[in-house]
Amino acid sequence: METKILVTGSSGFIGRHLVEVLRRCQGAQVFEFDLGHHLEAFERTLAEADFIFHLAGVNRPQDPNEFAAVNAGLTERLCERLEALDRKPVIVLSSSTQAALDKAYGTSKRQAEGLIEGFCRRTQSGGVIFRLPGVFGKWCRPHYNSVVATFCHQIAHDLPITVSDPNKLLELVYIDDVIAAFLNVVSCPPHPGECERRSVSRTFQVTLGDLAERIRSFRDSRKSLALPAFDDAFNRCLYATYLNHLDAGDWAYNLEVRTDPRGSLAEFMKSPHFGQIFVSRTKPGVTRGNHFHHSKTEKFLVLEGEAIIRLRHIGATEIIEHRVSGSDFRVVDIPPGYTHSIENVGTSNMVVLFWASEIFDPKAPDTYAMPVFIPSK
Repeated sequence: METKILVTGSSGFIGRHLVEVLRRCQGAQVFEFDLGHHLEAFERTLAEADFIFHLAGVNRPQDPNEFAAVNAGLTERLCERLEALDRKPVIVLSSSTQAALDKAYGTSKRQAEGLIEGFCRRTQSGGVIFRLPGVFGKWCRPHYNSVVATFCHQIAHDLPITVSDPNKLLELVYIDDVIAAFLNVVSCPPHPGECERRSVSRTFQVTLGDLAERIRSFRDSRKSLALPAFDDAFNRCLYATYLNHLDAGDWAYNLEVRTDPRGSLAEFMKSPHFGQIFVSRTKPGVTRGNHFHHSKTEKFLVLEGEAIIRLRHIGATEIIEHRVSGSDFRVVDIPPGYTHSIENVGTSNMVVLFWASEIFDPKAPDTYAMPVFIPSK
């Protein structure tokens, strides 16, 4: 048996995400309504819905009177029509933390909450109210939905931003966490007659100044190659949001390539948390390396071509060889205290991916020249 779900505000920021996920849920039939649709079609849908996610509303109207007319007025019409139809679906209201404030927007959201609570009491329907803080994520409109979207768009396009108070503390919630909380209502609905207050399991707190600096660091990372700390969940969510605000033509970018008679080399990415990755292209017959490190460790992965990786303990004479091919995806670890080299023994260019445990510091490179092969006396 299908569960019929109505989403109001279905083309809005949160609505688009919710509809996309619901349409992939087996056994769910999704109805959509937006403010531009005919109310007659909306009311026909009310006669069938088992769950209603009431997301439709305005937050930046040209006329402040629209706050009450839409945020409270549409909710009132929704409840009236359901009562007239003698329908008792579960209603989920997307409210705002601003409902606690005595401003036009917050007042209209608080009124909508009261209408849903009253409907649940009168009809013994189940309801859930989410007072959401600032929601951010992909598809979020700059200059409308969120300061995060505005900052991401402006910085991605090298446009100025205004940081009114760098120390202003923001509470933010990621769109995927919001959708997960909404879906949980379908699997764990409220009891009839109860209108519950629920919250999203994870929120983030950040100052306005810190938010701006993090987003600027994403833009600058293409030159510095320094990635943000992705063990920070907020950075992961924020970076995903930032990339969505780049123009499609800006998704690709070039690395700085260094060339010499041996071939070419380019640094790819670096982080104090994992070191750095770089890639090289080496001509046939050429050997790279012949140096050792005291503390730095490395990994070599040949992607194309044929190579011999040679290592020798700096205090010994035995040479250890590993023959590797691009067809094998075989990684060779380079321990400290072993001078090492990699020779292209194939007939075409050799492409190698290198990882180093530390970012290269020219002031303290921890790299010491020493041939693998000991010259004969």
